[in-house]
Amino acid sequence: QVQLVESGGGLVQAGGSLRLSCAASGRTFSRSTMGWFRQAPGKEREFVAGSVWSGTSTYYADSVKGRFTISRDNAKNTVTLQMNSLKPEDTAVYYCAAPLWITGNSMTPRGDSYWGQGTQVTVSS
Repeated sequence: QVQLVESGGGLVQAGGSLRLSCAASGRTFSRSTMGWFRQAPGKEREFVAGSVWSGTSTYYADSVKGRFTISRDNAKNTVTLQMNSLKPEDTAVYYCAAPLWITGNSMTPRGDSYWGQGTQVTVSS
């Protein structure tokens, strides 16, 4: 059974930092694109950040560029999202997913994408 399990969410004040981790089990994603999406209440799910399998190319939504950093450890089958300078508008449930399509400067889910259960990030003003 393939599982993606996120951790690291929580409550933080604006300007603070959080580090999200996603651990995969049941299959290796070492040759797959992996990424993060988020969904705020009343809004559609949106792409946040993604990485090709080697980590040499990364993709970010304009809203998080310069503040968030995605990295991966293929040996551990994990992907991490370091979030700095958090803003109240970053409040959402964050999901990791793999594999993904590369679409221009972004990534989109595939029909065979696996998703984690999500982790809540709340940024207070």
